[in-house]
Amino acid sequence: MTIKEIVTEVKAKYPEINNVYFVGCGASQSDLYTAKYFLVRNAKRLRTDLITANEFNFDPPSDLGEKSIVITCSLGGTTPETVAASKMAREKGAPVICLTNAPESPLAQNADYPIIHGFHESYSAKMQKLTKCLQLAAEILEQYEGYEDYEDMMKGVEKIYGVIDAAIPYAKPLAEKFARENKDERVIYVMGSGPSQQVAYTFSSFILMEMQWVDSASFSAGEFFHGPFELVEKGKPFMLLMNDGNTRPMDVRALEFLNRFDAKVTVVDAKDYGLGNEIPASVKDYFNPILLDGVLRVYGEAIAEARKHPLTQRRYMWKLNY
Repeated sequence: MTIKEIVTEVKAKYPEINNVYFVGCGASQSDLYTAKYFLVRNAKRLRTDLITANEFNFDPPSDLGEKSIVITCSLGGTTPETVAASKMAREKGAPVICLTNAPESPLAQNADYPIIHGFHESYSAKMQKLTKCLQLAAEILEQYEGYEDYEDMMKGVEKIYGVIDAAIPYAKPLAEKFARENKDERVIYVMGSGPSQQVAYTFSSFILMEMQWVDSASFSAGEFFHGPFELVEKGKPFMLLMNDGNTRPMDVRALEFLNRFDAKVTVVDAKDYGLGNEIPASVKDYFNPILLDGVLRVYGEAIAEARKHPLTQRRYMWKLNY
């Protein structure tokens, strides 16, 4: 079934929906953030939240039920907490839509509607999860409330993979420069704003901390001046993700401050990769994190190579029961 067909069927069975819950763990939870951000800023009636899976399991929303849509996500479809969340949501009477790369996985088997996305085929395929989730959110909004920029959103969905693929050759030398300059750093801070804030969290938490064992923290460019900016000093490494959209002034302000005190700044800017040339202006904001996350995959590979520390290397994951 297409995403449009899935939502059409859900609406036929559940004509009155009050809330949409996005549920996952780790990077998969982060991948749901853009869709949640979109709904918060565009829905006039639908309520929405993004909840980590075990919090959803142990402390579920009181209104979870037949007037909820629950969207769960796990790349391999085996994350125990997310599978349990899907089961519990269905038991409460909510329709469950999942996103996964594995059609035969436990997550797919415990959802009413699995959406299968690519991952391994290309850099743009790695962004199918984010893109399909955003498309799903837009479809839910269109069918339950109406969405005036729906056609523009569908054009963006069509074009974003080509934007990512075109960006990769330009990103590689910049990623290699970042890796050379930061391979021996003990801490790297990552900052973003608006819809891309969670991409900063993803790179910090999962590429740097999980996959590279590099101390890191992430924060919103808007919150930077309410605490974290006290850490800025000459030569301290920061990565700044810059949007081509509404929250760009926050990114520019942060960059000016970092440069003022001669921090070691790596800028990854959606404008450098022509996002606004391809994606309609009315929906451009929501495609920033998809483009930036796709580009950052190259940065992750580059620093792993420079540090001689494969992205698959772990201390605890896959080795211990915890």
